[in-house]
Amino acid sequence: MTETLVQWFVENLGGSAAKELVIFIISMIPILELRGGLLAAGPAFLDVEMWRAIPICIVGNLIPVPFILLFITAIFNWLKKTKIFRPMVEKLENRAMNKKDQIEKYEFWGLLLFVGIPLPGTGAWTGSLIASLLGIRFRKAFPAVILGVLLAAFIMTILSYTILGSIFG
Repeated sequence: MTETLVQWFVENLGGSAAKELVIFIISMIPILELRGGLLAAGPAFLDVEMWRAIPICIVGNLIPVPFILLFITAIFNWLKKTKIFRPMVEKLENRAMNKKDQIEKYEFWGLLLFVGIPLPGTGAWTGSLIASLLGIRFRKAFPAVILGVLLAAFIMTILSYTILGSIFG
């Protein structure tokens, strides 16, 4: 699924926007995040030089994090007061809270690994949402998410630029 979404963004934005802007935008989008940005940047898609792509994707993935950590609970509480948005918000909360065990048990390290190990349903967006819903303080959650994004960047760089690059490049 990630590869299909990445391909869609590359095809629809790649011709009209700079490659760096495309990977920056992809890195900010939930579900795709840094994983999708580095996949798009690799030789299989946009072929952006690795040392240019890494910081762009990291920054793009981290921009939404402070806002999620600081404001998502208040926004969700406000949206739950409406008939239209309540089901969507409750579904998002339930989906995120189904993945809370690792984070709740180990807090900092659990959050770091949850964000850093690039598996479906993990990442900075979901990790930040769970941390916020669990009431983990910003000063503990934000560094864990940053380190998790750096770990994910390391793993995805290896995958995107070596393994996948040699297969598709």
